[in-house]
Amino acid sequence: MFVQLRKMTVTEGNAEQVVNRFSKPGILEQQEGFVDLKVLVKQVRRGEEEVIVLVTWESEAHWKQWEKSDAHIAGHKAKLNQPKPEYIIHTEVGKYEVKAVKKAEASV
Repeated sequence: MFVQLRKMTVTEGNAEQVVNRFSKPGILEQQEGFVDLKVLVKQVRRGEEEVIVLVTWESEAHWKQWEKSDAHIAGHKAKLNQPKPEYIIHTEVGKYEVKAVKKAEASV
């Protein structure tokens, strides 16, 4: 498996905007090799907030297929001249190969 991680630092009170953006149904779920997408929000009392989006693929090849797809490229071209939302302070992207997974044991 292969995971793309996107970590975004946003201004206070705006984590939900990012959650909503990545929670909407879209074409990603229809892509071959797509496993799931998880959105995590770091618990903070106040100040800047952190949102992590984890997209899991069956393989790096499936992710590359998506990255090169007409649908993915068209989506980015549509946003090309739009400014990034003011509430996004910083974005970091990483790609990871899954090396180990543990699952819960079946209850008896």
